Amino acid sequence: MHAPVLHLYEARFGRRPEAIEEVAADGSQRRYWRLVGNDGSTLVGAFGPESEENRAFLAFSEAFRSIELPVPEIVAADEKAGVWLMEDLGDTTLFDALGAARAGSSGRFPSSIEAIYRRVVEILPRFQVDGHRVVDYDLAYPHTAFDRRSILWDLNYFKYHFLKLAHVPFHEARLERDFEALADFLLEAEIDSFLYRDFQSRNVMLVDGEPRFIDYQGGRRGARQYDLASLLYDAKADLPEEARGRLLGHYLDALAERTRFDRAGFLERWGGYVVVRIVQAMGAYGYRGFFERKPGFLRSVPYAAANIEGILDDGMPLELPEIETVFRRIVDRWAPEPDEDPFEGLTVRLTSFSYRHGYPGYETGHGGGFVFDCRALPNPGREDAYRGVSGRDREVVEWLEAVPELEAYWERTRELVGAQVETYLERGFSELSVAYGCTGGQHRSVYLAERLARWLEERFPGVRVVLTHRESPRWPADSDTGSGRPPRADAAAPAGAASDGPGS
Repeated sequence: MHAPVLHLYEARFGRRPEAIEEVAADGSQRRYWRLVGNDGSTLVGAFGPESEENRAFLAFSEAFRSIELPVPEIVAADEKAGVWLMEDLGDTTLFDALGAARAGSSGRFPSSIEAIYRRVVEILPRFQVDGHRVVDYDLAYPHTAFDRRSILWDLNYFKYHFLKLAHVPFHEARLERDFEALADFLLEAEIDSFLYRDFQSRNVMLVDGEPRFIDYQGGRRGARQYDLASLLYDAKADLPEEARGRLLGHYLDALAERTRFDRAGFLERWGGYVVVRIVQAMGAYGYRGFFERKPGFLRSVPYAAANIEGILDDGMPLELPEIETVFRRIVDRWAPEPDEDPFEGLTVRLTSFSYRHGYPGYETGHGGGFVFDCRALPNPGREDAYRGVSGRDREVVEWLEAVPELEAYWERTRELVGAQVETYLERGFSELSVAYGCTGGQHRSVYLAERLARWLEERFPGVRVVLTHRESPRWPADSDTGSGRPPRADAAAPAGAASDGPGS
């Protein structure tokens, strides 16, 4: 328990809480605890390491409460210590409710959830119009407006933290020209509103079925299109396109009830704000997933790629040739096939490789797994008869299975991997990598990777196994007298680039 939070509670109520439970903070450096009083009532205690961000959140909360917007009440705060106590809004987010409704329905977007989304987009104009009148933008953190500088920060966040870390090729100068053109296009929109900045389904809590709103500390002056794009193109929420259209229309009607605005002008710039919001989110997925090695964030990439595919199908909002090229590369690599849902369970990525060409790399960013060195085992590649075949061919399989020490090696590595898979399944992990390496990446490592893939598929039927033979282009294709396991579509893919992308 963070001591200043406890001290603040004691100062406010004159006693310690009866119970304390830490609450997860997805993707944030802030920390939260649920504090239970002696009467059973609860509050949430919070600690934020950035004082200016804390000040923005507390000031915006007070401003929004003054006009009866549904945000949490701040019960007590110690800005110097960076802690505060606030109303407990429970644990159910709009994203959670959407997932639960989908699990109990055959539809992608049940009508009960669409009704809640309609309520959310009715409230959004109140933040943008009424909130704009009461917030002090001098306290906005880290920037007072979503201006050219902020737009280019977001676009470069995408470039450096997604494109570069995911090794997506691009032409630097042409991409920068597109960034400037997109910024010019976006800045033609009206920017006389409060921009919430992270208006997405995980920041909408449901209390007795009614939406309440959190995490607006990044708010600033900006264009209204941005927040609606954040909600409707929230990657893992995966809203159907027809539902987005209905909600867009409902939002515009609600906005018209609060203020006069140029509806045609709003729609003219709408597509550009969809693009900038999607790429900003992908920058966050890359930073949290590839750099910070939190693979859960990479689960959103296939959904974002599907959104990008929709943008390409409908046509870019303006001529952005290099961004369009990059988008097509992302879609080719990550977008699910039609009617295919991105996999949500445990994926085991198996690789055979040659030590001559270095260790395999993985772009999922999870950082967990095994690399087994097979070079101490007898090598059929030393015999001329086996140089043109691989560990998937029957004659090599029979040769290796006649080696006594190979069976003991196989059993030890299988036991290690099997125990790890069981633990990962219990803990809800999404990625495990396993690699077998030998001298040429042709015989021993291929045989063991194939055998482990078969065993995992039989032993753990709910686990997805992705098998890559990294060195397969370096030696002849497998013959028709293989090991009994049919060739896989991804067998010739380079490490870290299996055919189904990084979806975790």
